[in-house]
Amino acid sequence: MFQNIRDVILANRFYVVRTTSIKFSQESARTFYQEHKNKFFYHRLVSFMTSGSVDVHILARKDAVAAWRVLMGPTKVYQAQFSDPNTIRGSYGISDTRNATHGSGDSTCILFYNLSKIKMKFSK
Repeated sequence: MFQNIRDVILANRFYVVRTTSIKFSQESARTFYQEHKNKFFYHRLVSFMTSGSVDVHILARKDAVAAWRVLMGPTKVYQAQFSDPNTIRGSYGISDTRNATHGSGDSTCILFYNLSKIKMKFSK
């Protein structure tokens, strides 16, 4: 699945600036997803994100955040599978938690994650 998603990323004119694979600790996952702390899915999300390795990419292209959000598709996988089946989540998502991808909502940032998240991800 990783190579398929990477092929989709490249086919949509993104440049992969850097890639790494990490293993989230409970603490780092809680910090990374703290904006969701009071939401019903928070504990399930942290549990899933700490269950194995995570591939992290810094992506770049013109209007990267907006383009990435379109390419990811709706957060709700069921919706993505029917309304946007050619998106990453529509093609590879399994559930709303296991939706195959994450992206920054920060429109001032042209990278996949905002700068503080990039620093956390790539400092081992």
